[in-house]
Amino acid sequence: MGCGTVGTEVLRLLQDQPEEFAARTGAPVQVTGVAVRRPHKHPEVPEHLITTDATALVEGDVDVVVELIGGIEPARSLLLTALKSGKSVVTANKALLAEYGSELYAAADAAGADIYFEAAVAGAIPLLRPLRESLAGDRINRVMGIVNGTTNYILSAMDSTGAGYSETLDEAGRLGYAEADPTADVDGFDAAAKAAILASLAFHTRVTATDVHREGISAVSPGDIAAARSLDRTVKLLAICERVVDEDGTESVSARVHPAMIPRSHPLAGVGGAFNAVFVEAEAAGQLMFYGQGAGGAPTASAVLGDLVAVARNLVVAGKGPRESAHAQLPVRPMGGTPTRYHISLDVADKPGVLSQVAATFNEHDVSISVVRQQGRGDEASLVVVTHTAADAALKSTVDKIAQLEVVREVVSVMRVEGEPS
Repeated sequence: MGCGTVGTEVLRLLQDQPEEFAARTGAPVQVTGVAVRRPHKHPEVPEHLITTDATALVEGDVDVVVELIGGIEPARSLLLTALKSGKSVVTANKALLAEYGSELYAAADAAGADIYFEAAVAGAIPLLRPLRESLAGDRINRVMGIVNGTTNYILSAMDSTGAGYSETLDEAGRLGYAEADPTADVDGFDAAAKAAILASLAFHTRVTATDVHREGISAVSPGDIAAARSLDRTVKLLAICERVVDEDGTESVSARVHPAMIPRSHPLAGVGGAFNAVFVEAEAAGQLMFYGQGAGGAPTASAVLGDLVAVARNLVVAGKGPRESAHAQLPVRPMGGTPTRYHISLDVADKPGVLSQVAATFNEHDVSISVVRQQGRGDEASLVVVTHTAADAALKSTVDKIAQLEVVREVVSVMRVEGEPS
């Protein structure tokens, strides 16, 4: 279902290598039909396969449904129809999984069908299966990554050229890295859906896209990029999923997407262009990093076909793939209670007592300061403060109070800091 950039590659590879797929799965893999909305736009699809009736195709004599439509409807209804009739599903639909994953899992379990979705996050990178299967015996504490190529290209270009956000976005559009309407990417919706899937798998807890705190990159300025560079850091849009343990031992899950400064020594800092990378921290396995092409027809088709082979193998041997694992049922922590660090740039009056007033405000909110840098410019000065870890709400309240101080002319920028000791 669906034959766009990814679907076309899936179909081509299946048709070009039938013997290979038969050998890998233990039985021939035959395409029964391809459902599209506008057949005349798909000359690559053989006429005897193409149809506009996706429902009839799903209800027909097929073993596996590959969904590459995207969006919520009609994909949700079609996949539920397939699963309830015992047909296994391969999907790349991150938005659907992030909102209705539990419903799809339940339908699959009830009918004894499989649902695989490696291509939903990070394109060709083998990431979800390691979380779902390879690390199933480990305790994952943190998953942090770059999961959107458009925003990574923009921020990488801003870092290397010094250009502003708007002009870099325009250039990304001209080069094909940004959609005509880039909202889903630059406002963080795409990354938030992926973060929900990652958190659900990593922490055995149902996390939806609405549970994920989301901020985009449109407010990131050349000044932010320059400030990061002065501290030997760079700015990335990060999806961060972590297990938070309170002093009394109570556990919860934090899932968030926002721009953040990370040290240039961190493995994620060197991920440039439209590439994706995800950094996983587990108790027994330690630190793992998954890196590669996060989008594109052929790379994403690779992940789709890997799932298709897995599903087909299960059908051949009458086996089943992994089921949903949500036994932990940890609460999702609101952003205000999530421990974070801030980098704060201020324009202040250049006179005695300024630093003590700013420091006193931090102390009032029980926020500890890690780094302070002050540079005079005539009767003004720039003041940079990097905090230790504190609850995000406390940090936000501190910044709001600092903005009201008479000695503070402007809060120039506020950005979270990740990837280094707190």
